Amino acid sequence: MLFVRNGAGWPFYARPRLGAAEPPSAADITAARARQRELGAPEAFEWVHETTPDLLAVARSAGLTVLEAPLLVLDPAALVKPSRVPVRLIDPAAPSFAADIAVRRAVGAVGFGAPGTGAGPAGPAERDAAVFEVAEEELADERRATGAGRRASALAEDPELGVVASGILQRVDDVAEIAGVATLPAARHRGFGAAVTAALARHALDQGVDVVFLSAGSEDIARVYTRVGFRRIGTACIGSPSIFPTV
Repeated sequence: MLFVRNGAGWPFYARPRLGAAEPPSAADITAARARQRELGAPEAFEWVHETTPDLLAVARSAGLTVLEAPLLVLDPAALVKPSRVPVRLIDPAAPSFAADIAVRRAVGAVGFGAPGTGAGPAGPAERDAAVFEVAEEELADERRATGAGRRASALAEDPELGVVASGILQRVDDVAEIAGVATLPAARHRGFGAAVTAALARHALDQGVDVVFLSAGSEDIARVYTRVGFRRIGTACIGSPSIFPTV
């Protein structure tokens, strides 16, 4: 299935149709990618391996590189208590809202630019260089979604370094996904990412969400989330064009 965006925001990836009469084929993926290019959407696919196990081999045969990401769900009883790490949720009514969204995105850009859990030199200087003014349409979408309770953004701050970790919560009815959790490499291994994750999970529960889930980019990252109170339930697959296409 393809999803067509009707406003600002990041488009959903294509997904298999559950309960389809025929199994997915390489031709299906090729056709979907052609349509994605026409729409200007990312040539990307996502699915849960346990619900569509045949798609993994098919996707790879069609020239996609597939990330197999641990899929985890929150055990509310196991959620850790708030830590001493200062974490705040971005307030859509605050005068600093635009600046907060911009720095959230900048931290994400720097953090995901150095994937994994390893520490590194990139820190506040790289974050500040990655801060750009958010387009009015995108900022309005962020404000609407946050004000309506469909999205929450969290920032973790160090007294000397400023904002060093960020993440978002995306809610649909009684289900919410935590995504985009990132920490500046220079601030890793100090509990900032875990604190952001825990704060977003706690916020979701406080707002009446029944299921909170997330996917981790690696087994090492998944272990960070299990220490917060999540447990693995499956594998989320994310497929995108390989830089070494098949002939």
